Amino acid sequence: MSSVKNILAGAALSFAALGFLGSAPAQAGVVVKSSGPSAETYPVGKKLDDAASVTLRTGDSITVLTGSGTRVISGPGTHRVGARGASKRTAFAMLTRQQSGARVRTGAVRGGATGSSTNSNLWNIDISRPGKVCLPAGDAITFWRPSIEGGETWVLGSAISDFHLHFTFEDGSATASLSADELPLAQNRLYDLSGPAGGAKQRLEFIALDETPQDPEDLAVALANLGCMGQLDLLSEKLAS
Repeated sequence: MSSVKNILAGAALSFAALGFLGSAPAQAGVVVKSSGPSAETYPVGKKLDDAASVTLRTGDSITVLTGSGTRVISGPGTHRVGARGASKRTAFAMLTRQQSGARVRTGAVRGGATGSSTNSNLWNIDISRPGKVCLPAGDAITFWRPSIEGGETWVLGSAISDFHLHFTFEDGSATASLSADELPLAQNRLYDLSGPAGGAKQRLEFIALDETPQDPEDLAVALANLGCMGQLDLLSEKLAS
């Protein structure tokens, strides 16, 4: 009898180790958008327990990112944060895949022609959205444009010196890259971006991440805290439930 008990006890431990027994710990959700009267109660970057509930008023709308993706919660009443759905881990891995880090000649273009008007990589710098941009340290730097028609040369100039460089989008491509050596972000992180059509310069502030969070919730918190709101919006959009 004792041997049978030992076998059963061992099986129970094995199943528990694999997560078949007991309840899994609650996952955290992160507010990535918030508007309405309760925006101060649920600010962007606030962590919420996946099993918790939020109480909203008329005109409220919050977008919460969890392991199952982002979902919009709106309208008066009490709403549960978590919602069942397929995991978005694969989509997150594709969105945050890092460049090889290989040196790229100034003006070189990566990627083939594509008709997509959506940025497919969180670390691509969207030239249509100036502001703060978070980047993995030491990576190649890739710029992205919404259109792929026509060749365009852009100028990226330091905001504190006369240093500047050019990068070119070739006709049919949405991306253009610079190597980390060509654009050393550790020396200067404030730049002004100028397009071929002229007009006002757009200020870019690069923020090099010492460590890149490996899960959506922690990355969302980091982007919110650092003010990289364009990337936070893209993360929310791509991981929508």
